[in-house]
Amino acid sequence: MPAVGNRAELARTGAHEVVLDCLEAGIAVARPERVLTDALALSGDQLRIAGDVYDLEAFDQIVVLGGGKAAGQVAAALESLLGDAVDGGCVVTDDPVETERVDVVEGAHPVPDEAGAKGAREVRARAESADDRTLVFAVVTGGGSALLPAPADDLSLRDLCETTDALLEAGADIGEINAVRKHCSAIKGGRLAAAAAPATVVTLAFSDVVGDDLGVIASGPTAPDPTTYADALAVLDRYDLDVPAAVRSSLESGAAGDREETPDSEADFEHVRYHVLADAWTALDAARAVAEEAGYQTVVLSSRVRGEAREQGLAHAAVAEEIAATGNPTEPPAVVLSGGETTVTVRGDGSGGPNQEFALRAALELPAGAVLGAVDTDGRDGGTDAAGALVDGETIGDSADASAARDALADNDAEPFLAGRDALVRTGRTGTNVNDLRALLVQ
Repeated sequence: MPAVGNRAELARTGAHEVVLDCLEAGIAVARPERVLTDALALSGDQLRIAGDVYDLEAFDQIVVLGGGKAAGQVAAALESLLGDAVDGGCVVTDDPVETERVDVVEGAHPVPDEAGAKGAREVRARAESADDRTLVFAVVTGGGSALLPAPADDLSLRDLCETTDALLEAGADIGEINAVRKHCSAIKGGRLAAAAAPATVVTLAFSDVVGDDLGVIASGPTAPDPTTYADALAVLDRYDLDVPAAVRSSLESGAAGDREETPDSEADFEHVRYHVLADAWTALDAARAVAEEAGYQTVVLSSRVRGEAREQGLAHAAVAEEIAATGNPTEPPAVVLSGGETTVTVRGDGSGGPNQEFALRAALELPAGAVLGAVDTDGRDGGTDAAGALVDGETIGDSADASAARDALADNDAEPFLAGRDALVRTGRTGTNVNDLRALLVQ
Protein backbone atom coordinates (compact mmCIF):
# COMPACT_ATOMS: atom_id res chain seq x y z
CA MET A 1 0.00 0.00 0.00
CA PRO A 2 1.44 3.42 -0.87
CA ALA A 3 2.47 5.77 1.93
CA VAL A 4 -0.24 8.19 0.83
CA GLY A 5 -3.53 6.40 1.36
CA ASN A 6 -5.63 8.91 -0.58
CA ARG A 7 -3.19 9.18 -3.47
CA ALA A 8 -5.86 8.51 -6.10
CA GLU A 9 -7.76 11.71 -5.30
CA LEU A 10 -4.55 13.78 -5.05
CA ALA A 11 -2.74 12.61 -8.19
CA ARG A 12 -4.58 14.97 -10.55
CA THR A 13 -1.70 15.43 -13.01
CA GLY A 14 1.73 14.05 -13.73
CA ALA A 15 3.22 16.91 -11.69
CA HIS A 16 1.10 15.94 -8.69
CA GLU A 17 2.27 12.35 -9.06
CA VAL A 18 5.93 13.39 -9.02
CA VAL A 19 5.43 15.39 -5.82
CA LEU A 20 3.62 12.46 -4.22
CA ASP A 21 6.43 10.13 -5.32
CA CYS A 22 8.95 12.42 -3.60
CA LEU A 23 6.98 12.47 -0.36
CA GLU A 24 6.44 8.71 -0.34
CA ALA A 25 10.12 8.01 -1.03
CA GLY A 26 11.21 10.31 1.78
CA ILE A 27 8.93 8.58 4.27
CA ALA A 28 9.74 5.04 3.12
CA VAL A 29 13.51 5.42 3.34
CA ALA A 30 13.27 6.62 6.95
CA ARG A 31 11.26 3.66 8.23
CA PRO A 32 13.19 1.86 11.01
CA GLU A 33 13.28 -1.61 9.46
CA ARG A 34 14.95 -0.16 6.37
CA VAL A 35 17.24 2.16 8.29
CA LEU A 36 18.48 -0.52 10.67
CA THR A 37 19.02 -2.99 7.84
CA ASP A 38 21.31 -0.44 6.19
CA ALA A 39 23.03 0.89 9.33
CA LEU A 40 23.62 -2.22 11.45
CA ALA A 41 25.58 -5.32 10.47
CA LEU A 42 25.88 -8.46 12.60
CA SER A 43 28.71 -10.93 11.99
CA GLY A 44 28.78 -13.67 14.56
CA ASP A 45 28.81 -11.84 17.89
CA GLN A 46 30.23 -8.65 16.39
CA LEU A 47 27.71 -5.86 15.83
CA ARG A 48 28.88 -2.99 13.65
CA ILE A 49 27.13 0.37 13.80
CA ALA A 50 28.79 2.95 11.57
CA GLY A 51 32.46 2.92 12.66
CA ASP A 52 31.88 1.25 16.03
CA VAL A 53 31.97 -2.48 16.73
CA TYR A 54 30.29 -4.01 19.78
CA ASP A 55 31.19 -7.52 20.99
CA LEU A 56 27.86 -8.88 22.16
CA GLU A 57 29.64 -11.73 23.97
CA ALA A 58 31.11 -9.16 26.35
CA PHE A 59 27.68 -8.55 27.91
CA ASP A 60 25.51 -10.69 30.16
CA GLN A 61 22.35 -8.81 29.19
CA ILE A 62 21.15 -6.77 26.23
CA VAL A 63 18.10 -4.55 26.76
CA VAL A 64 16.22 -2.01 24.65
CA LEU A 65 14.97 1.13 26.41
CA GLY A 66 13.55 4.44 25.22
CA GLY A 67 10.66 6.11 23.51
CA GLY A 68 9.30 8.10 20.61
CA LYS A 69 7.02 7.75 17.63
CA ALA A 70 9.36 5.27 15.92
CA ALA A 71 10.45 3.47 19.10
CA GLY A 72 8.20 0.44 18.66
CA GLN A 73 9.33 -0.07 15.09
CA VAL A 74 13.00 0.25 16.13
CA ALA A 75 12.53 -2.29 18.92
CA ALA A 76 10.91 -4.74 16.49
CA ALA A 77 13.73 -4.24 13.98
CA LEU A 78 16.35 -4.85 16.67
CA GLU A 79 14.62 -8.07 17.67
CA SER A 80 14.57 -9.16 14.04
CA LEU A 81 18.28 -8.43 13.64
CA LEU A 82 19.61 -9.70 16.97
CA GLY A 83 17.09 -12.46 17.75
CA ASP A 84 17.56 -14.21 21.10
CA ALA A 85 20.44 -11.88 22.00
CA VAL A 86 17.84 -9.30 23.09
CA ASP A 87 16.86 -10.11 26.67
CA GLY A 88 14.06 -7.58 27.04
CA GLY A 89 13.40 -3.91 27.61
CA CYS A 90 10.67 -1.30 27.42
CA VAL A 91 9.84 1.46 24.94
CA VAL A 92 6.98 3.96 24.90
CA THR A 93 5.36 4.98 21.60
CA ASP A 94 2.07 6.17 20.14
CA ASP A 95 2.45 3.64 17.30
CA PRO A 96 2.64 0.23 19.02
CA VAL A 97 3.73 -2.93 17.22
CA GLU A 98 3.99 -6.57 18.24
CA THR A 99 7.31 -7.62 19.75
CA GLU A 100 8.49 -10.82 21.43
CA ARG A 101 10.94 -9.60 24.07
CA VAL A 102 10.67 -5.83 24.42
CA ASP A 103 7.60 -4.41 26.18
CA VAL A 104 5.93 -1.78 23.99
CA VAL A 105 3.81 0.71 25.95
CA GLU A 106 1.33 2.92 24.12
CA GLY A 107 1.40 6.56 25.27
CA ALA A 108 -0.07 9.81 23.98
CA HIS A 109 1.43 12.59 21.86
CA PRO A 110 1.79 15.61 21.85
CA VAL A 111 0.28 15.93 25.33
CA PRO A 112 1.49 13.18 27.72
CA ASP A 113 -0.88 10.73 29.41
CA GLU A 114 -0.72 8.43 32.42
CA ALA A 115 0.13 5.38 30.29
CA GLY A 116 3.18 7.18 28.95
CA ALA A 117 4.18 8.27 32.46
CA LYS A 118 3.89 4.69 33.71
CA GLY A 119 5.96 3.46 30.77
CA ALA A 120 8.59 6.13 31.40
CA ARG A 121 8.87 5.05 35.03
CA GLU A 122 9.39 1.48 33.85
CA VAL A 123 12.09 2.59 31.40
CA ARG A 124 13.94 4.40 34.18
CA ALA A 125 13.56 1.48 36.61
CA ARG A 126 15.06 -0.94 34.09
CA ALA A 127 17.91 1.50 33.42
CA GLU A 128 18.65 1.66 37.14
CA SER A 129 18.86 -2.14 37.30
CA ALA A 130 21.57 -2.28 34.59
CA ASP A 131 25.18 -3.01 35.55
CA ASP A 132 28.59 -2.96 33.91
CA ARG A 133 27.80 -6.20 32.05
CA THR A 134 24.65 -4.74 30.47
CA LEU A 135 24.38 -3.34 26.95
CA VAL A 136 21.54 -0.84 26.71
CA PHE A 137 20.23 0.15 23.31
CA ALA A 138 18.68 3.54 24.03
CA VAL A 139 16.05 4.21 21.37
CA VAL A 140 15.62 7.96 21.03
CA THR A 141 13.20 9.17 18.36
CA GLY A 142 11.03 12.16 17.63
CA GLY A 143 8.06 12.46 19.95
CA GLY A 144 9.99 11.00 22.87
CA SER A 145 9.65 14.22 24.84
CA ALA A 146 5.90 13.75 25.23
CA LEU A 147 5.96 9.96 25.31
CA LEU A 148 8.50 9.76 28.16
CA PRO A 149 7.08 12.32 30.62
CA ALA A 150 8.34 10.94 34.00
CA PRO A 151 7.38 13.97 36.15
CA ALA A 152 10.21 14.98 38.47
CA ASP A 153 9.96 15.22 42.25
CA ASP A 154 6.57 16.55 43.36
CA LEU A 155 5.26 17.48 39.91
CA SER A 156 2.17 15.79 38.51
CA LEU A 157 1.35 14.62 35.01
CA ARG A 158 -1.32 17.32 34.87
CA ASP A 159 1.37 19.91 35.62
CA LEU A 160 3.37 18.67 32.64
CA CYS A 161 0.35 18.57 30.34
CA GLU A 162 -0.72 22.13 31.13
CA THR A 163 2.85 23.38 30.70
CA THR A 164 3.24 21.55 27.39
CA ASP A 165 -0.05 22.99 26.12
CA ALA A 166 1.01 26.52 27.06
CA LEU A 167 4.38 26.17 25.32
CA LEU A 168 2.86 24.74 22.15
CA GLU A 169 0.16 27.40 21.88
CA ALA A 170 2.70 30.17 22.45
CA GLY A 171 4.69 29.03 19.41
CA ALA A 172 7.84 28.22 21.39
CA ASP A 173 10.43 26.36 19.34
CA ILE A 174 11.46 22.80 20.16
CA GLY A 175 14.67 23.85 21.93
CA GLU A 176 12.74 26.16 24.24
CA ILE A 177 10.04 23.59 24.91
CA ASN A 178 12.60 20.94 25.73
CA ALA A 179 14.59 23.21 28.05
CA VAL A 180 11.48 23.31 30.22
CA ARG A 181 10.62 19.63 29.76
CA LYS A 182 14.12 18.50 30.78
CA HIS A 183 13.90 20.30 34.07
CA CYS A 184 10.48 18.86 34.87
CA SER A 185 11.51 15.26 34.17
CA ALA A 186 13.31 12.41 35.90
CA ILE A 187 14.42 10.89 32.59
CA LYS A 188 15.25 13.69 30.15
CA GLY A 189 18.32 15.90 29.92
CA GLY A 190 20.82 13.04 30.32
CA ARG A 191 19.09 11.54 33.33
CA LEU A 192 18.35 8.20 31.62
CA ALA A 193 22.04 7.73 30.82
CA ALA A 194 22.96 8.65 34.38
CA ALA A 195 20.46 6.12 35.72
CA ALA A 196 21.89 3.37 33.49
CA ALA A 197 25.53 3.89 34.49
CA PRO A 198 27.82 1.94 34.52
CA ALA A 199 26.11 0.00 31.72
CA THR A 200 27.23 0.59 28.14
CA VAL A 201 24.57 2.76 26.54
CA VAL A 202 24.32 2.81 22.75
CA THR A 203 21.95 5.55 21.60
CA LEU A 204 20.09 4.83 18.36
CA ALA A 205 18.50 8.11 17.31
CA PHE A 206 15.99 9.10 14.66
CA SER A 207 16.25 12.87 14.53
CA ASP A 208 13.20 15.12 14.22
CA VAL A 209 15.06 18.29 15.18
CA VAL A 210 16.90 20.88 13.14
CA GLY A 211 20.64 20.20 13.26
CA ASP A 212 20.28 16.73 14.87
CA ASP A 213 21.19 18.03 18.33
CA LEU A 214 21.21 14.94 20.57
CA GLY A 215 20.39 17.15 23.52
CA VAL A 216 17.12 18.13 21.83
CA ILE A 217 15.92 14.87 20.20
CA ALA A 218 13.32 13.52 22.66
CA SER A 219 14.73 16.07 25.14
CA GLY A 220 18.09 14.29 25.21
CA PRO A 221 17.60 11.43 27.72
CA THR A 222 21.13 10.13 27.07
CA ALA A 223 22.94 13.36 26.16
CA PRO A 224 24.55 16.10 28.26
CA ASP A 225 22.21 19.02 28.84
CA PRO A 226 23.57 22.51 28.10
CA THR A 227 20.42 24.15 29.51
CA THR A 228 19.73 25.01 33.14
CA TYR A 229 16.80 25.65 35.46
CA ALA A 230 17.40 29.35 34.86
CA ASP A 231 17.10 28.79 31.09
CA ALA A 232 13.78 27.00 31.60
CA LEU A 233 12.48 29.90 33.69
CA ALA A 234 13.60 32.33 31.01
CA VAL A 235 11.44 30.50 28.43
CA LEU A 236 8.37 30.86 30.64
CA ASP A 237 9.10 34.55 31.10
CA ARG A 238 9.86 35.13 27.41
CA TYR A 239 6.37 34.01 26.44
CA ASP A 240 4.72 35.28 29.63
CA LEU A 241 3.26 31.83 30.23
CA ASP A 242 0.74 31.00 32.91
CA VAL A 243 1.89 27.55 34.05
CA PRO A 244 0.97 25.57 37.18
CA ALA A 245 2.42 27.02 40.36
CA ALA A 246 4.18 23.74 41.12
CA VAL A 247 6.13 23.95 37.86
CA ARG A 248 7.32 27.50 38.41
CA SER A 249 8.15 26.73 42.05
CA SER A 250 10.16 23.66 41.04
CA LEU A 251 12.12 25.58 38.41
CA GLU A 252 12.77 28.46 40.78
CA SER A 253 13.98 26.01 43.42
CA GLY A 254 16.36 24.46 40.89
CA ALA A 255 17.65 27.86 39.77
CA ALA A 256 18.35 28.67 43.42
CA GLY A 257 20.49 25.54 43.70
CA ASP A 258 18.07 23.55 45.83
CA ARG A 259 17.61 20.83 43.20
CA GLU A 260 20.22 18.83 41.34
CA GLU A 261 20.86 20.13 37.83
CA THR A 262 20.61 17.92 34.78
CA PRO A 263 23.99 16.36 33.84
CA ASP A 264 26.00 18.77 31.68
CA SER A 265 29.10 18.32 29.53
CA GLU A 266 31.25 18.05 32.66
CA ALA A 267 29.37 14.93 33.79
CA ASP A 268 30.63 11.41 33.04
CA PHE A 269 29.17 10.19 29.73
CA GLU A 270 32.09 7.87 28.87
CA HIS A 271 29.72 4.90 28.98
CA VAL A 272 27.47 6.38 26.25
CA ARG A 273 27.83 6.11 22.48
CA TYR A 274 25.66 7.94 19.92
CA HIS A 275 24.43 7.05 16.46
CA VAL A 276 21.99 9.25 14.50
CA LEU A 277 20.60 6.65 12.09
CA ALA A 278 18.09 8.83 10.21
CA ASP A 279 17.35 12.52 9.92
CA ALA A 280 15.89 15.11 7.56
CA TRP A 281 18.62 14.46 5.00
CA THR A 282 17.67 10.80 4.88
CA ALA A 283 14.28 11.80 3.51
CA LEU A 284 15.56 14.67 1.36
CA ASP A 285 18.15 12.51 -0.42
CA ALA A 286 15.52 9.92 -1.32
CA ALA A 287 13.08 12.57 -2.54
CA ARG A 288 15.79 14.25 -4.62
CA ALA A 289 16.71 10.95 -6.29
CA VAL A 290 13.07 10.41 -7.30
CA ALA A 291 12.74 13.91 -8.75
CA GLU A 292 15.97 13.63 -10.71
CA GLU A 293 14.96 10.26 -12.10
CA ALA A 294 11.72 11.86 -13.29
CA GLY A 295 13.79 14.39 -15.26
CA TYR A 296 13.61 17.46 -12.98
CA GLN A 297 16.34 19.81 -11.88
CA THR A 298 16.55 19.72 -8.09
CA VAL A 299 17.47 22.15 -5.36
CA VAL A 300 17.52 21.44 -1.63
CA LEU A 301 16.82 24.79 -0.03
CA SER A 302 17.63 23.62 3.47
CA SER A 303 17.08 20.77 5.92
CA ARG A 304 16.72 23.39 8.66
CA VAL A 305 13.68 25.49 7.72
CA ARG A 306 12.00 26.81 10.85
CA GLY A 307 9.94 29.75 12.06
CA GLU A 308 6.26 30.52 11.53
CA ALA A 309 4.70 28.01 9.13
CA ARG A 310 2.72 30.57 7.12
CA GLU A 311 5.77 32.82 6.66
CA GLN A 312 7.83 29.91 5.35
CA GLY A 313 4.97 28.91 3.07
CA LEU A 314 5.02 32.39 1.55
CA ALA A 315 8.80 32.20 1.18
CA HIS A 316 8.53 28.91 -0.72
CA ALA A 317 5.87 30.41 -3.00
CA ALA A 318 8.31 33.24 -3.72
CA VAL A 319 10.96 30.69 -4.71
CA ALA A 320 8.47 29.11 -7.14
CA GLU A 321 7.72 32.53 -8.63
CA GLU A 322 11.43 33.25 -9.05
CA ILE A 323 12.12 29.96 -10.80
CA ALA A 324 9.19 30.47 -13.16
CA ALA A 325 10.10 34.09 -13.94
CA THR A 326 13.91 34.10 -14.04
CA GLY A 327 15.22 30.53 -13.85
CA ASN A 328 16.86 31.19 -10.49
CA PRO A 329 18.10 29.37 -8.49
CA THR A 330 17.55 26.72 -11.18
CA GLU A 331 15.84 26.42 -14.53
CA PRO A 332 12.40 24.82 -14.68
CA PRO A 333 11.13 22.17 -14.75
CA ALA A 334 12.43 21.85 -11.21
CA VAL A 335 11.67 20.33 -7.85
CA VAL A 336 12.68 22.31 -4.78
CA LEU A 337 12.98 20.35 -1.55
CA SER A 338 13.22 21.37 2.09
CA GLY A 339 13.03 19.89 5.57
CA GLY A 340 12.99 21.21 9.11
CA GLU A 341 10.27 22.10 11.55
CA THR A 342 8.02 25.13 11.41
CA THR A 343 5.80 26.27 14.26
CA VAL A 344 2.39 27.89 14.65
CA THR A 345 1.53 30.64 17.07
CA VAL A 346 -2.07 29.78 17.92
CA ARG A 347 -4.37 32.80 17.80
CA GLY A 348 -7.63 31.15 16.73
CA ASP A 349 -9.58 28.07 17.74
CA GLY A 350 -9.61 26.13 14.48
CA SER A 351 -7.93 22.86 13.54
CA GLY A 352 -4.85 22.21 11.48
CA GLY A 353 -1.10 21.86 11.78
CA PRO A 354 2.13 23.55 10.69
CA ASN A 355 2.29 21.81 7.31
CA GLN A 356 -1.33 22.63 6.55
CA GLU A 357 -0.81 26.30 7.40
CA PHE A 358 2.42 26.24 5.36
CA ALA A 359 0.63 24.79 2.32
CA LEU A 360 -2.44 27.01 2.58
CA ARG A 361 -0.38 30.20 2.79
CA ALA A 362 1.72 29.08 -0.17
CA ALA A 363 -1.39 28.24 -2.18
CA LEU A 364 -2.46 31.88 -2.05
CA GLU A 365 0.64 32.83 -4.06
CA LEU A 366 1.71 29.79 -6.11
CA PRO A 367 2.16 30.46 -9.84
CA ALA A 368 0.25 28.46 -12.42
CA GLY A 369 1.59 24.94 -12.85
CA ALA A 370 3.33 24.82 -9.47
CA VAL A 371 2.54 21.97 -7.07
CA LEU A 372 3.55 21.89 -3.40
CA GLY A 373 3.41 18.98 -0.96
CA ALA A 374 4.19 19.54 2.74
CA VAL A 375 3.97 16.71 5.27
CA ASP A 376 5.13 15.64 8.68
CA THR A 377 6.94 12.35 8.10
CA ASP A 378 5.27 10.77 11.13
CA GLY A 379 1.88 11.05 9.41
CA ARG A 380 0.37 13.43 11.97
CA ASP A 381 0.45 17.17 11.33
CA GLY A 382 -0.23 19.00 14.57
CA GLY A 383 -3.20 17.45 16.35
CA THR A 384 -4.87 16.23 13.14
CA ASP A 385 -5.01 12.84 11.44
CA ALA A 386 -3.63 14.26 8.18
CA ALA A 387 0.10 14.25 7.42
CA GLY A 388 -0.11 17.61 5.67
CA ALA A 389 -1.38 18.94 2.37
CA LEU A 390 -0.85 18.96 -1.40
CA VAL A 391 -1.75 22.23 -3.12
CA ASP A 392 -1.25 23.89 -6.49
CA GLY A 393 -1.86 27.17 -8.28
CA GLU A 394 -5.55 26.31 -8.64
CA THR A 395 -6.30 25.16 -5.08
CA ILE A 396 -7.63 28.65 -4.34
CA GLY A 397 -9.96 30.06 -6.96
CA ASP A 398 -11.56 33.50 -7.05
CA SER A 399 -11.21 36.43 -4.67
CA ALA A 400 -13.98 35.10 -2.43
CA ASP A 401 -12.08 31.81 -2.11
CA ALA A 402 -8.88 33.70 -1.31
CA SER A 403 -10.71 35.68 1.35
CA ALA A 404 -11.99 32.45 2.90
CA ALA A 405 -8.46 31.07 2.88
CA ARG A 406 -7.13 34.12 4.71
CA ASP A 407 -9.93 33.83 7.26
CA ALA A 408 -9.00 30.19 7.81
CA LEU A 409 -5.36 31.15 8.41
CA ALA A 410 -6.40 33.89 10.84
CA ASP A 411 -8.37 31.34 12.85
CA ASN A 412 -5.72 28.58 12.58
CA ASP A 413 -8.38 26.59 10.74
CA ALA A 414 -6.50 25.27 7.71
CA GLU A 415 -7.69 21.67 8.00
CA PRO A 416 -11.39 22.07 7.04
CA PHE A 417 -10.54 24.53 4.27
CA LEU A 418 -8.06 22.09 2.70
CA ALA A 419 -10.34 19.10 3.30
CA GLY A 420 -13.06 20.88 1.33
CA ARG A 421 -10.71 21.03 -1.64
CA ASP A 422 -9.45 17.43 -1.38
CA ALA A 423 -6.00 18.75 -0.57
CA LEU A 424 -5.17 16.90 2.66
CA VAL A 425 -2.50 14.20 2.50
CA ARG A 426 -3.35 11.11 4.54
CA THR A 427 -0.73 8.47 5.28
CA GLY A 428 -1.78 7.12 8.65
CA ARG A 429 0.99 6.55 11.17
CA THR A 430 4.19 5.94 9.24
CA GLY A 431 6.36 4.34 11.94
CA THR A 432 9.06 6.97 11.59
CA ASN A 433 9.70 10.64 12.30
CA VAL A 434 12.43 12.70 10.66
CA ASN A 435 10.53 15.95 10.78
CA ASP A 436 8.82 17.82 7.96
CA LEU A 437 9.36 17.16 4.26
CA ARG A 438 8.33 19.51 1.47
CA ALA A 439 8.49 19.13 -2.30
CA LEU A 440 7.74 22.08 -4.59
CA LEU A 441 7.47 21.40 -8.32
CA VAL A 442 7.66 24.22 -10.86
CA GLN A 443 6.83 23.54 -14.49
